[in-house]
Amino acid sequence: MLRAMLTAGAVLAALLTPATAHAEETGSDIPRLTDRNGRVLTLRGWNIEDKAHRGEDALTAVTERHLRDLRARGFDFARLLVFWDDLEPAPGRYSRAYLQKIERVLDWAGRHDVKVVIDAHQDVFGPAFGHRGIPEWATRTDGLPFTAHPDDWFAEYFEPAVQRAFTHLYEDEDLRRAQAGMWRTLAARFARHPAVLGYDLINEPMGEPKPGEDLPTAARRIEREQLTPMYDRLADAVRSADRDAWLFVEPTPVVGEGVPTGLGRVHDPRVVYAPHFYDTAMEAGADYDPGAGWIEAYERAVTAYPKRYRVPVVVGEWGPPDSSLPHMDRFYRDAMASLSRYTSGWAGYVWCYGGGYCALDGTGAFHAHKELTAEPYAEAVAGTVRSAAYDAGTGVYRLVYRAAPRGSRVTELSLPPGAWRITADGGASVVRRTAGRARVTAAPGGLVTVTVERG
Repeated sequence: MLRAMLTAGAVLAALLTPATAHAEETGSDIPRLTDRNGRVLTLRGWNIEDKAHRGEDALTAVTERHLRDLRARGFDFARLLVFWDDLEPAPGRYSRAYLQKIERVLDWAGRHDVKVVIDAHQDVFGPAFGHRGIPEWATRTDGLPFTAHPDDWFAEYFEPAVQRAFTHLYEDEDLRRAQAGMWRTLAARFARHPAVLGYDLINEPMGEPKPGEDLPTAARRIEREQLTPMYDRLADAVRSADRDAWLFVEPTPVVGEGVPTGLGRVHDPRVVYAPHFYDTAMEAGADYDPGAGWIEAYERAVTAYPKRYRVPVVVGEWGPPDSSLPHMDRFYRDAMASLSRYTSGWAGYVWCYGGGYCALDGTGAFHAHKELTAEPYAEAVAGTVRSAAYDAGTGVYRLVYRAAPRGSRVTELSLPPGAWRITADGGASVVRRTAGRARVTAAPGGLVTVTVERG
């Protein structure tokens, strides 16, 4: 998560200029995510994690309730955080117990019809610096200094030891092999699990600036020269065991400030661009400023890569730490509108029961304004989407699509709790309705309009 970056704030502020593209133009030439039946997918969900426990206690904070409640609120997607330091506590020794714990969560997801992306997560590289992620045995610092920043942990990414550790991960041949081996192990274990949609190859990768580089210049070089070849290596590792899953690739977190990525083409046919969507000011506790142009700048920057390389977009993390501030109602409405223009989906941060970033409080109720993330949407469309939009003011969702000429005829809708009335024209019919779900079938090639209204 992107917290206050005081070392970079002045550089990034100059890049926050408002976008001028019309909403309907933004995502029109960005491909959509699809399932194995060729249906167009929309993912709406949340991150699920347990950063506090490790070893024998790893993932004990995640329960079936997380997946059951997620689905009951109308979400079909979870980004599951896993940690290399738990998977491979010593070189070449993979933890069967940890793999079983991951599988247990995936089984819950499958039971509640939630799609999962497995995220190889790191924060400030890993345990060598007091966090989680890359094992200590794979951490090389060349003796460079590290100072903890307990009041601003993201600032620790700019410590020389942490930056050098990333350089070694990207460039040392034995660490490259180890990282690829970690992914071969995960993919071999979970390639056939029905809940697994894909793999997020590394969370929020960072790196080491060269002397004289400002942060945006360094980020684009790291993305171009180190992250792109790393993703190619890891894609090869995954494909040795899993031919079908989507591979989610992230830029550096700097993209969250409207800085276009330097990431190059990843040579795999099933790549998803998976940036995060955090604002420095809000991460530091500020309220949303609708006039600052941050969302517009982010949207303009983040859509350049998928347009160039023709890959779908799924935002892997987003959401402020304090959603109760006066302008957060406007933030969630603006953010949801923006994300719907160009993404195939998103995962909010984070599905838990408590304070701070948690979506829910201790009673299971949404924190202020986070209920605005729960909208009707089409999880899977058997055809080509012409338009899809929800009007929060009227409570009306409308989907227009051209039904596929062959293959699956079933379009699936997800509905938040409450009474909803569903109609379909163009020769389509609502064939099944259950709590929170509906299915629509259409004749091949027909132009279909589905309308969902609060009952």
